[in-house]
Amino acid sequence: MMDGFEKNSPLVCEGIVGDGCGGGRLFVVHNNTLIAYDATTQTQMELLCDVGDVLSISKKGCDIFLKYSDKEVKFNLSLLKIIS
Repeated sequence: MMDGFEKNSPLVCEGIVGDGCGGGRLFVVHNNTLIAYDATTQTQMELLCDVGDVLSISKKGCDIFLKYSDKEVKFNLSLLKIIS
């Protein structure tokens, strides 16, 4: 796993193999950036910069949900962009 990231943190979620997109990867908000980390290859990819004060993240299918105090943003992994 990436150094310094706690898997049980609200800013980390794991992609489940077979759920759509990103199976087996960890998705992390770190230094104001949403990152995908592949433990198998030990590579990471910046998905979205300047995410602001995210309280928690979750994933369902190809969507990553960024929860803020006043809103929720949906980032689609297939399109690599915010869709709501």
